Amino acid sequence: MSSLRYAIIGSGGIGGFYGGFLAKSGKQVDFLFHSDYEQVIQHGLKVDSVLGNFHLPAVSAFRSAKDMPPCDIVLVCLKTTHNHLLKTLLPPLLKPDTLVILIQNGLGLEEDLIKDFPSLHLAGGLGFICSQKSGPGHVSHLDYGKLTLAAYNPPAEAIIEQVAADMKQAGLEIEVAPDLESARWKKLVWNIPFNGSTVVLDATTRQLMENPATCQLMSDMMMEVMAGANACGIKYPIEESFIHEMLEMTKQMTPYSPSMKLDYDHHRPMEIEYIYTRPLQKALQAGVNMRRIGMLEKQLRFKAIYL
Repeated sequence: MSSLRYAIIGSGGIGGFYGGFLAKSGKQVDFLFHSDYEQVIQHGLKVDSVLGNFHLPAVSAFRSAKDMPPCDIVLVCLKTTHNHLLKTLLPPLLKPDTLVILIQNGLGLEEDLIKDFPSLHLAGGLGFICSQKSGPGHVSHLDYGKLTLAAYNPPAEAIIEQVAADMKQAGLEIEVAPDLESARWKKLVWNIPFNGSTVVLDATTRQLMENPATCQLMSDMMMEVMAGANACGIKYPIEESFIHEMLEMTKQMTPYSPSMKLDYDHHRPMEIEYIYTRPLQKALQAGVNMRRIGMLEKQLRFKAIYL
């Protein structure tokens, strides 16, 4: 396939960033917008990035998925709390060989989606990135940006390398991982301790790392994730050296409020199910009780009642 057409579902801090870079590099990218549609039609898409700021004065923007053309690649960048919408959002975009990539956090995403679309070509994407929507049609990329792609089923393997090549050409840091389940657990090593703890303790990542007690707590929870992942028999076990790498990287990171903290602060539903409940269930089935993480999940569900 010489030239891929992309669709972005969820054009916020993540979709606007990756889709914006692809569009800037000359790729055909169709964006689905909700509240930002009028702003983007009139003023385009603005991306402030540590990789270089840019403005796309004209983008292919749509208010409804029903109006979008079928495409080759769908990047789903929605919060997982909106995944129930995919039943209606995806069908207009699909051709027989369309690849859907879930750039989302957590476990069990692909298993749930394939129940509704059994023949879907499906992959996952894990972004280690500090990026957020800072206003209508305006994305702020604060730090990092690496995206790991991995096929969920064999049909996805045939095209995922070309997607990676397109993204590298756009100036993005991309890795194609050999096993999606391993990659998802590996991302959870960071997501589980920091997303929930910034909510419960009302803190930034920098504050959590500067305090010796909470820094140790982050390390302890990372160790629990590692134990749970490895007990589940992932193909590429997580090693303790990776935990040290993540902790050091977070110490150097720009002070940041992860997506769950932003959702909580703006009274939006939090992604508790896929980031916490599913990993807890899978680890327990494999014989590992992630006790600290279980406590954090219960605290988040308490917080969610009062959003």
